[in-house]
Amino acid sequence: MLRKAATDYWKILSISFAIQEIDQNPSLLPNITLGYNIYENYFNARMTSDALLDLLSTGQANVPNYSCGRRKHLLAVLEGTNSDISNQISTVLDIFKIPQFHPFLRSHHFNNNSMDGVYVDENGNLAADFDVVNWVKFSNKSVIKVKFGAMERWGSSGLKFTIDQDAIVWPKWFNQCVESCHTGFVKVVQEGKPRCCYDCVPCAEGTISTQEDADHCTKCPEDQHPNEDREHCVLKIITFLSYEEPLGVILTSFALLLSLITGFVLGIFIKCLETPIVKANNRDLSYILLISLLLSFLFSFLFIGQPRKVTCLLRQMAFSIIFSVAVSSVLAKTITVVIAFLATKPGNRMRGWLGKSLANSIVISCSSVQFVICTIWLWTSPPFPDTDMHSQPGQIILQCSEGSVAMFYIALGYMGFLAAICFMVAFLARKLPGSFNEAKLITFSMLVFCSVWVSFVPSYLSTKGKYMVAVQVFSMLASSAGLLGCIFLPKCYIIVLRPDLNTKEHLMMKIKV
Repeated sequence: MLRKAATDYWKILSISFAIQEIDQNPSLLPNITLGYNIYENYFNARMTSDALLDLLSTGQANVPNYSCGRRKHLLAVLEGTNSDISNQISTVLDIFKIPQFHPFLRSHHFNNNSMDGVYVDENGNLAADFDVVNWVKFSNKSVIKVKFGAMERWGSSGLKFTIDQDAIVWPKWFNQCVESCHTGFVKVVQEGKPRCCYDCVPCAEGTISTQEDADHCTKCPEDQHPNEDREHCVLKIITFLSYEEPLGVILTSFALLLSLITGFVLGIFIKCLETPIVKANNRDLSYILLISLLLSFLFSFLFIGQPRKVTCLLRQMAFSIIFSVAVSSVLAKTITVVIAFLATKPGNRMRGWLGKSLANSIVISCSSVQFVICTIWLWTSPPFPDTDMHSQPGQIILQCSEGSVAMFYIALGYMGFLAAICFMVAFLARKLPGSFNEAKLITFSMLVFCSVWVSFVPSYLSTKGKYMVAVQVFSMLASSAGLLGCIFLPKCYIIVLRPDLNTKEHLMMKIKV
């Protein structure tokens, strides 16, 4: 506290007595002890500054904000200087947000009777009852008065000074004021309220504040993100679809299992290549389709693991071309079924179309279109390794950029076009005579294939990061497994478990399909 004259020492004694009463009452401020320092400034600006420096310094030397030696926490400053010195004090205290109390309204009576200037009698007793009033002056020069207790003239010993909790009435807006905004928050002044009244708003996503009462938040570098309290930046986690994580393990296990099954089926067809059922299903198309399915399962491993330049170049191209070859093979089988049925009618000239040349032409021509699309894709805007730092908070996603998204969807769309044609032809041929029931199996397999890839597009677009890759790998495995299961497993059942049906008499297929 700063006082100005010796005649005001009795006021200091009153404050000293009040602080003593508060410290001795454990129910008022438990575990807190109040203290005070008294300074005389002699109406001098230099002496005032020196006193303020000492108040604000916790160490032996007068260095504000430097803590060494003495420990004290300054709560408020009471002063009774003139207006110029009071403004000087206010300028310094405003920086540290320390309340300043000043008896600037001298015309007001602070006691409850009409006596002015008479506070104690000749015996040192109170001459009147006093209200304990808190006058708070803010940095914008606004002032409020709060009554929070009384000093009673006729109170019993030890009870002359009282604090009435129910008598404390703050202005409505004052309850909205805060002492300071913690780190991680930013100040937003309330409209129409004093400057001391502001809201503490958390920093926006991706930003931090490292000091109290920050006027703005700072954005973290791209490779970092705010901690939970948004007080400092921490490094982002690098993530990709790896072999070690559960999702990668599951996809890898399915790819290996399906690859083994495909290899087993291919081995059966090679071993039993002279049996009627293998001959009837056009061995060349069956081998092409099985090898395509085997490669599709194996090439799914290109999508798992950390993206590299080579893997990014190969995986989408291999996926597009291999699946086009597989669907082209199924389309060739379907068209062969239809032509075989038409060729059985008397006088029909479709018999001349039967043979390996038609099937091979369909496979080569349909696959060549996809090969040209992928070549243009590689020439104009090839895929490349990329990092995504913004899709997932706190993560740096390593991924393969498609290069040209348009070319990716053109390649995918062409594969869907082939699948749609194959499904329609097989669907129209599904009611052919029983000897050509291959069309029913193809219809069901293409229904599974198309269903998987129709659901793939919205799922792919709605996911981010490594889950996009997982969706594509799952779609590749599921659609390929649908072709393998629907077309080849019934034939393997007959070859392995019902060899008695694998004869010309039971097969009832007179023309190769």
